[in-house]
Amino acid sequence: MPHPIDDLGTAVPIPRPVRRVVSLVPSLTEAIAATCPGLLIAATDWCTHPPELAVERVRGTKNPNVRRIVELAPDLVVCNQEENRRLDVDRLRAAGIPVWVTRITTVDEACTALANLFTTALAADPPPWLAEAERAWAAPPPEPAVRAVIPIWRNPWMVVGRDTFTGDLARRLGLHLVHADRPDRYPTLTETELTTGIDLAVLPDEPYVFTETDGPEAFPGLPVALVSGRQLTWYGPSLVTARADLSHALHRSPG
Repeated sequence: MPHPIDDLGTAVPIPRPVRRVVSLVPSLTEAIAATCPGLLIAATDWCTHPPELAVERVRGTKNPNVRRIVELAPDLVVCNQEENRRLDVDRLRAAGIPVWVTRITTVDEACTALANLFTTALAADPPPWLAEAERAWAAPPPEPAVRAVIPIWRNPWMVVGRDTFTGDLARRLGLHLVHADRPDRYPTLTETELTTGIDLAVLPDEPYVFTETDGPEAFPGLPVALVSGRQLTWYGPSLVTARADLSHALHRSPG
């Protein structure tokens, strides 16, 4: 029987049934925990949801403890093309550990990748929350679009650009990211570039923790919306409520 194929077209020799999973992606950790309780045996330090998740931690997304993961002998390690390094994927596979890599740059790709993860990789039923998420994001974006910037870091300032999941999600919320025509997916900007030509600044609380006292002062005279980074950047159960919650936060942004 042929091996299942991950999002990058790699055949992954997954044993059946899958009983032991390591997730190196916070979004996928939450998704698996919500859908297949008991499968996860380890996750990264950044896997904060669900808050009660009690599994071993194997460092971060960019520096996982490959040796320890191999010692845990999981049936499957779950990764993402953007969030994890190819080097770590190769090292795990060289040690005989099956690794499933997802590729997610749009909301539609997120839904497809999650369905593929559950039904193909984990041989589980598609979760009801995934169908709810698809329905929540099916409506067209509001018009006219608002010219916006979404910083993800400062010193230096880095913002969401083209070909990103967050960029597609923002578009569906009715935002036009003014720097999405730059070649970099996460452009680095000067302070002048940061505030030029925008009508709204959207400041998430991750990966950089923007707060009422750290970030808004860089946008004098402009509306600023402080939003949940999880709802803006994670693809998983948070997608069910993210559209309504983020739309509310953007609507409430102070001038």
